[in-house]
Amino acid sequence: MSQTTSTRRVTAADIARSLGISRATVGFVLNDTPGQTISAATRRRVLDEAERLGYRPHIAARALASGRSRIVLLVLPDWPLDFNLRRNIEEASLALDEAGYALITYTPHPTGQSRPLWEILQPDVVLAMASWAPGQVESIRAAGVTRLIPDPDAPMGEEEYSEDGPLLQVRHLHEFGHRTIAFAGSADPRIADLVALRRRRANVAAAELGLGALPTADLELTDASASAAVRRWREAGVTAVAAYNDDVAAAIVGAAVRLGFSVPADLSVIGHDDTPLASMFEPRLSTINVNTVGLGRYLAALALSAVEERPLPTAGPELRVALVERASTGPPG
Repeated sequence: MSQTTSTRRVTAADIARSLGISRATVGFVLNDTPGQTISAATRRRVLDEAERLGYRPHIAARALASGRSRIVLLVLPDWPLDFNLRRNIEEASLALDEAGYALITYTPHPTGQSRPLWEILQPDVVLAMASWAPGQVESIRAAGVTRLIPDPDAPMGEEEYSEDGPLLQVRHLHEFGHRTIAFAGSADPRIADLVALRRRRANVAAAELGLGALPTADLELTDASASAAVRRWREAGVTAVAAYNDDVAAAIVGAAVRLGFSVPADLSVIGHDDTPLASMFEPRLSTINVNTVGLGRYLAALALSAVEERPLPTAGPELRVALVERASTGPPG
């Protein structure tokens, strides 16, 4: 004997029919409509029957009725999904969930043919972790979404995206007595803008300390690339390196050790992001700690300020970075 399973969605009308009460009463209970004089017993019956029948609210219908989808769409640039970015997203998702919202991430690709998620989901707010790409704002607004962060009509200047990590890196090395410091970036084209930003910030610190422009190289995460940079820098008298992130710092330390240099006596190296790698690597990497939990919650607070008309969150300690001194940096030998 064959058995078929119905895939039809259970509706409020099904609940009303099962209980023998009006569809309006069921709707008032399920939507928690204010101003209705429905007894606690009837509310309990409706909710229990809804659970028994497997009722699930129709998201599109609820959004249409309430004017909210309770979805926050986070538009990601085509960056590597590294440790800090994952932590930011996880914490933002948790904070939004606590407020009754779902966080969905979306990475548009320049050659992609898929329909943008802001057209499909009708999110309450769309956030971008970088500047809006050409045409994105027009596309989002055409889909009926009015809340965008950052505000495209008041775009952030570069100083608002700037970070103090590279400043701390260079100052830390300078305090140890290093005067010829290099900056090691990443050759990954997806993060070229971020690398360029950190390089500029490192050069700002160098200028403040009376140093010249920092020698620089963008490295592949390979021994050949890192070794070539270390050889070139050592021949030029470089005694310390500020790296774009901990992965780049680890590649430099590994190459230096294999080439016979002592770290930190011959070459001090400091990373950025304080990933788990930094404390497990040998020698353990000095680095810059970023409060990923605080940043994630700050991102969530920005979204909630837009959709629920809350005050804008103030940038506090969660947006600060801190130096973590370990074994990979020291005075020149």
